[in-house]
Amino acid sequence: MKRSSGLIILVFAFLLSGCSATLDDYRGAEPELKLEQFFEGQLEAFGLVQDHKGKVIRRFSVDIRGEWHQGTGIIDEQFLFADGQKTHRCWRLSQLGDDYTGVAGDVVGQALGRVKGNALNWRYQLQVPVGDKTSGIHFDDWMYLVDENNLINRATMSKFGLDVGEVTLYIKKLSSEPHRKPTLGCSLYGKGGGDEK
Repeated sequence: MKRSSGLIILVFAFLLSGCSATLDDYRGAEPELKLEQFFEGQLEAFGLVQDHKGKVIRRFSVDIRGEWHQGTGIIDEQFLFADGQKTHRCWRLSQLGDDYTGVAGDVVGQALGRVKGNALNWRYQLQVPVGDKTSGIHFDDWMYLVDENNLINRATMSKFGLDVGEVTLYIKKLSSEPHRKPTLGCSLYGKGGGDEK
């Protein structure tokens, strides 16, 4: 009985892994996602964070300003959470063909991403505040371009290989020209970067 139960679990796990989508599944899908086009100018986003049980634990909006030049980009994100907390993240991105790398003040090392068709998959570790400390959380981050002005972003969060939550974000492009000045230190031509609380 134990052997048959173990076999069933093994087959079930294999089937689940076989059903997981890969980036190649989106090869040729249109419209084609190019970060340097979509994240150029002024954007806005609305999102939520869910825990491992699916309960919504945070809601937020994001004012996003993007600029690119010769394969180098800045994504300037100003977050406003439902509880009134404000945070900032400054992404500095580099593009080489279908591959992207990114750094930010609360990202450990580099974020590594690749685009195929209308999808992009990022993988990185983010330092997330937990009480008075921070905890390193791994993000498996997917972006799907719906049309030239709308994108859906879903990220699963894990710790020690266990799922701890999910972030869902709807991002809308408002204009190809920024509506505001860059946050201090978050510009292609400025110094600094990282998070400003």
